[in-house]
Amino acid sequence: MFSILRRWGASSSYQRVPGGPEAQKCSPEKSASFFSKMTYSWFSRIIILGYKKPLEREDLFELNESDSSYVICPVFEKQWRKEVLRNQERQKVKASFHKEAHTGKPSLLCALWNTFKFVLIQVALFKVLADILSFTSPLIMKQMIIFCEHRPDFGWSGYGYALALFVVVFLQTLILQQYQRFNILTSAKIKTAVIGLIYKKALFLSNVSRKKFSTGEIINLMSADAQQLMDLTANLNLLWSAPFQILVAVSLLWQELGPAVLAGVAVLVFVIPINALVATRVKKLKKSQTKNKDKQIKLLNEILHGIKILKLYAWEPSYKKKIIEIREQELEIQKSAGYLAVFSMLTLTCIPFLVSLATFGIYFLLDEGNVLTATKVFTSISLFNILRLPLFDLPTVISAVVQARISLGRLEDFLSSEELLPQNIETNYTGDHAIAFTNASFAWDKTGIPVLKDLNIKIPEGALVAVVGQVGSGKSSVLSAILGEMEKLTGVVQRKGSVAYVSQQAWIQNCILQENILFGSIMQKQFYERVLEACALLPDLEQLPNGDQTEIGERGVNISGGQKHRVSLARAVYSGADIYLLDDPLSAVDVHVGKQLFEKVIGSSGILKNKTRILVTHNLTLLPQMDLIIVMGSGRVAQMGTYQELLSKTKNLANLLQVFSEQEKAHALEQVSVINSRTILKDQILEQNDRPSLDQGKQFSMKKEKIPIGGVKFSIILKYLRAFGWLWVWLSMATYLGQNLVAIGQNLWLSAWAKEAKHVSEFTEWKQIRSNNLNIYGLLGLMQGLFVCSGAYVLTRGSLAASRTLHAQLLDNVLHLPLQFFETNPIGQIINRFTKDMFIIDMRFHYYLRTWVNCTLDVIGTVLVIVGALPLFILGVIPLVFLYFAIQRYYVASSRQIRRLAGASRSPIISHFSETLLGVSTIRAFAHEQRFIQQNKEVVNENLVCFYNNVISNRWLSVRLEFLGNLMVFFAALLAVLAGDSIDSAIVGLSISYALNITQSLNFWVRKACEIETNAVSIERVCEYENMDKEAPWIMSKRPPSQWPHKGVVEFINYQARYRDDLGLALQDITFQTHGEEKIGIVGRTGAGKSTLSNCLFRILERSGGKIIIDGIDISTIGLHDLRGKLNVIPQDPVLFSGTLQMNLDPLDKYSDSELWEVLELCHLKEFVQSLPRKLLHEISEGGENLSVGQRQLICLARALLRKTKILVLDEATASIDFETDNLVQTTIRKEFSDCTILTIAHRLHSVIDSDRVLVLDSGRIIEFETPRNLICQKGLFFAMLTEAGITQDSGTKK
Repeated sequence: MFSILRRWGASSSYQRVPGGPEAQKCSPEKSASFFSKMTYSWFSRIIILGYKKPLEREDLFELNESDSSYVICPVFEKQWRKEVLRNQERQKVKASFHKEAHTGKPSLLCALWNTFKFVLIQVALFKVLADILSFTSPLIMKQMIIFCEHRPDFGWSGYGYALALFVVVFLQTLILQQYQRFNILTSAKIKTAVIGLIYKKALFLSNVSRKKFSTGEIINLMSADAQQLMDLTANLNLLWSAPFQILVAVSLLWQELGPAVLAGVAVLVFVIPINALVATRVKKLKKSQTKNKDKQIKLLNEILHGIKILKLYAWEPSYKKKIIEIREQELEIQKSAGYLAVFSMLTLTCIPFLVSLATFGIYFLLDEGNVLTATKVFTSISLFNILRLPLFDLPTVISAVVQARISLGRLEDFLSSEELLPQNIETNYTGDHAIAFTNASFAWDKTGIPVLKDLNIKIPEGALVAVVGQVGSGKSSVLSAILGEMEKLTGVVQRKGSVAYVSQQAWIQNCILQENILFGSIMQKQFYERVLEACALLPDLEQLPNGDQTEIGERGVNISGGQKHRVSLARAVYSGADIYLLDDPLSAVDVHVGKQLFEKVIGSSGILKNKTRILVTHNLTLLPQMDLIIVMGSGRVAQMGTYQELLSKTKNLANLLQVFSEQEKAHALEQVSVINSRTILKDQILEQNDRPSLDQGKQFSMKKEKIPIGGVKFSIILKYLRAFGWLWVWLSMATYLGQNLVAIGQNLWLSAWAKEAKHVSEFTEWKQIRSNNLNIYGLLGLMQGLFVCSGAYVLTRGSLAASRTLHAQLLDNVLHLPLQFFETNPIGQIINRFTKDMFIIDMRFHYYLRTWVNCTLDVIGTVLVIVGALPLFILGVIPLVFLYFAIQRYYVASSRQIRRLAGASRSPIISHFSETLLGVSTIRAFAHEQRFIQQNKEVVNENLVCFYNNVISNRWLSVRLEFLGNLMVFFAALLAVLAGDSIDSAIVGLSISYALNITQSLNFWVRKACEIETNAVSIERVCEYENMDKEAPWIMSKRPPSQWPHKGVVEFINYQARYRDDLGLALQDITFQTHGEEKIGIVGRTGAGKSTLSNCLFRILERSGGKIIIDGIDISTIGLHDLRGKLNVIPQDPVLFSGTLQMNLDPLDKYSDSELWEVLELCHLKEFVQSLPRKLLHEISEGGENLSVGQRQLICLARALLRKTKILVLDEATASIDFETDNLVQTTIRKEFSDCTILTIAHRLHSVIDSDRVLVLDSGRIIEFETPRNLICQKGLFFAMLTEAGITQDSGTKK
């Protein structure tokens, strides 16, 4: 069957994951013998190796070629494309009949069936054989009981029956394990195929679809919904197998008990509709549950990406409350589902009893002469026991179908959602221009308001073009239109050649720096070094611990903002494209670096001098260097032409230049041919708020997920039991003990009943005994039902308590972790704990515990019953139990570690996916979609390798355990034959029927013990953050007065700080004091420690020595929230959360609407917000993507104005807005915060020059601290910086 897949996948050759030859351990399965394949003996070397040492990824066997993502994904994508085309044809036919448009979706189920049908048929054949063999055992047992009743002369037939029983159960074991292996691996293939398709779709989503499906929802589709399809596939054969087994069992029961069996069938028929009703209710609950999970992951994803803002504003409790509210809704649904599970448990346990009670009762009523012999009783009971499994499976498979239907709907919605239309832009243009717009209008969605209107632009090849304008005028949108990222409403857009794109917010991959720059291109050493030099990266490489081999963290956390932009620019330059779209890359670097970048990269003498370059900029002094200037206003081209043309034609450009002082303006107009450092760019963002320079040693890379080794400590299980609640633990134990005792009592009673029937002579006496026996049998069943219901209720209550407690602890621990943790650990790892690990705790772990307890009690009861019947059985049990434990001991060591490796290999899938979604515009711009699809296949394949090894290890165990169980059956049967006339046939029936059950019970017992240990890894991972270093407490016993700080006096006394104990000091002997209401500018060159200083003020970074005193209170003696809640900050990164504009301004809901409008007016946003249809209730998309970066920055300013305190820290606060808006903002800050102490971390120097005093830092020390006038007179470092920036003494300095 696999040959079909190989043939289909021939065009896509199987590729090994990079690694040394020793790391590529090809699976020996293909070359193994038939016996070795059937018993999985070829896998024994991994089991033995795992027992000797903790397994590592390199120790595992590689996948068979047909099981790899490299083969599966292309085959499935081909079938999906065919299904999409078929669906289009169907819709055309329907539309022609109904004369109206139909919007039916292509069927994911059909595509999956067409891809995997041959493997699924193969799996079904194994299942048929296993089911047929399962019914052979009771028939052989029947012959054995008959043999024991009559004891013919030819005693050898008894041995024949015993041997036949052993052969049948052993064959059943081998075939069932083959079925399990192919079934589970096929389900994993289906999940792999779906994940590949989701990833590919995400790369091409239109803006409308991106709004509809948030990052959290798409991740949930990959993790939860793809998993549901996998679960359905694993249970798929039960849809026909369960009815088939029920039908065969009923047919065989008819032979034993005649028409009476119809009573049992009637019970089944009665129960199935009730199960269907329960399943319908479960479907509704699961749908609601999925929505809540989406909400939680979406919010969590945003919280983790914006964790710095939460910490600076002390908003953690507010967002924690939001997560817990969603979680409580989840748990309410889980509780309802748990109570419905009570019915399922009742069905599983009591239906076989009710069926047997109804059948036996009607059997007696049909003919008063009917007698229950041992043959009838135990053959019937064995068949009833076989009935238990399909009856247990039916609710499971119905639930899986229900879940899969919901998931299929969600996946089909996503996979059928709008993609970016290739016709938005013509890329095969061969005209005279590099880019041409003709009467073009664009919107972010087809039905939306046009964002760009009536564009008529012709850009010649090799031209240097500037796009300028105010915040929100449509500058970045012009670049998006060129990239084809916007929906074209009218007109024509044409583009010639390949594109390289540098986004306004630099996107950096979690890989080494060299790979970030090469971006999939071949290394050309000479050109590469030239690019590094031109992009001013060589000094940075000297400081990085491993040069260009240094691993860059997720979202570039271990490099500065300026470095991120330069790496992003280097990536574009190295690509060798024809057209370069540069979205304000120079605003993130300091003056001299900006000059170098323009001269050596962008300008007329730079590397790109012969390329078409379109530069969005707020730096107006660059305009004289431009071949063409496009001035944007309200989404239209306000003016267009060369610098001189615009100056002569209109005052528009001159109006823009009014933001400069008269002297600066005059100087800028004179220097039309030379770019100089007076660009008044903001100083380089080396420390992105909390980052020191690299030479200060914050030289960390992303931590790989720690994979624990050795056994899971019992303390982890105890932690779960404590969260479960000891009351519920003991009640659970009591109910399960009672349940098992009653079940044993039922079978012993039937045995005694059958034995009694042989010795009753008088009909009337038998009639009386029969009536009493039936009553007692019914009473025992009723007791069992009560125990089952009580047990299920207790389990639901306890598991809910455990889920609530462990989730709350995890959330609390994560929010209390210091900021550096989030910078060095991929967010995928953290989200994985809230999704996959919490799912196991919520839904799986308590089930495994319950099953293990039940199996333990069942095994003990079974052994006691058989030993009671056949005392010699103890001689066979002891060595077999010893072997059981030996096999388990070998297996658990390997299985546990393979499961851990599988858990760790899931995080990179989520991390890579999240990273892709963040940088999707860049990936599309460079046309690297196929390369990223290939990378996704690689990370999925790594997870598949671990999963494959895990599946095979489980099958290895099952074959061996079931073989030992088969020996127990054989031993019990052999003892029954050897016992001769000394044993009653009823006892033979009882012991063999129990022996047949012990195989399954013992297998389940060992498997569930292993499942508990391997799944306890999830509890271990959830509790992992408990023992990590946390931030100081949010609230302490010593609290500052409510009016503190009332003056705003900040004093640093001999203050020292370092990022890690093994690194040097980032700040050294910092001592200074501000006055109340003083305006302090903090300046310094790259890596001076400016942002480190502000981090220390907020205690993002704790002291190594000295202290900070604010208005007489040492800040280290109060809680973090008492401190941070009394400080104000406008951060460098404008972070917004999805939700309303009102929620983003005021998440704690403390201010009135009038106050919100007031601050919006002060931030020059009132007009914009009033133009929105829902005004304050306007929905902000994830990460604020439906606003420009400048608008986001202004909203952050509005937040600060609402939260007015005596101390304000400005950290590069106006980096993303134009000069005119910056000027207005600076005026607002001066006016509204006139009675506050303001600490301004150096951004555009013209806004620092009018400070009361300026603090100059260098290498973590204070070099100068004086008024600007005095510092200029001293001609020190500050004077040198001003000179570089071209600011003179008359630029507004204070004396």
